[in-house]
Amino acid sequence: MNKFTAILSKYYGLEQVEVLRQKGGWAALAYKVTEPESRRSYFLKVYEKDRSSTPKWTARIDQYVPITSWLEQTTGLHGKIPVPMMTTHGHYRCEDDYGIYLLYDYIDGETIGDKPLTQEQICQLAAIVAELHSCGKELPVQSENIVENFELPFALSLKNILMTKGAGLPGDVYDLLGPYVEALNRMIFNADELSAVLKQSHLPLALCHTDIHPWNVMQSQSRRQLMLIDWESLKLAPVEADLMFVVDQSYFNEFMQIYRQFHPDFTLNGRTLTFYQIRRKLEDIWEFIEQLLFDRQSPSERTSTLQSLEKELLEIK
Repeated sequence: MNKFTAILSKYYGLEQVEVLRQKGGWAALAYKVTEPESRRSYFLKVYEKDRSSTPKWTARIDQYVPITSWLEQTTGLHGKIPVPMMTTHGHYRCEDDYGIYLLYDYIDGETIGDKPLTQEQICQLAAIVAELHSCGKELPVQSENIVENFELPFALSLKNILMTKGAGLPGDVYDLLGPYVEALNRMIFNADELSAVLKQSHLPLALCHTDIHPWNVMQSQSRRQLMLIDWESLKLAPVEADLMFVVDQSYFNEFMQIYRQFHPDFTLNGRTLTFYQIRRKLEDIWEFIEQLLFDRQSPSERTSTLQSLEKELLEIK
């Protein structure tokens, strides 16, 4: 743990802290940092540099964090989203040879995960998303790098694997992918066609989180308020980029009743929604393949990743 205490001392002025590993997410490791003297706790997010996905998750930190800071300070999202603390050098991030680090105030709570949302939580989530979608026309910071381009940056790599029908892949990955090669090729073709149309459509854009799954929704224990966390994928995009996460949920109609209080004239764009649903499925599948091909994983980690890949593939219709 010495590498973390050194980082915390050098960049945040935190001395003699306790650092405890916590359950991390897809993109990063997680640690609870406690300063015994003040009893104040922090959340340290660690992106390991030897992971193949880290460049994707960290490339836009300097673009998206100032926007989340502005949202937290000036909109109805105050107290509902986390914002990293600045280092003593005036930056939102710091790094060493091992990783890239963000430090937050600690949220005493737990993610929704597999638990069903309560009525109050549905209303709060809808209000958070609707408030977010009210922003985007006049941002006080540079936003060019977060504008949706409707690209599939992973598609070429995935196509190359599918063209060879998985030849050269590790046996366990080959066995999983084999039955789905045709379906995956069809999905890429459909996504490419939709992408070409959407690029010419001049759709209205709003700020979107683009990753609103239940493990990114957190219930604070100290107050009855949901928090929307993990903003690495923040974009200016059509709002279907967020609504795709709720459209198939049992609470969708209740969600939209609240949402339309903010956006009474909204109509869901089926073509845009379909594009996001296909791209997200392909992206998740590629993420797991990438981990299996390029990351150093323990046997248990590899087994878990294979199970996650299998789950994604089984959901292909």
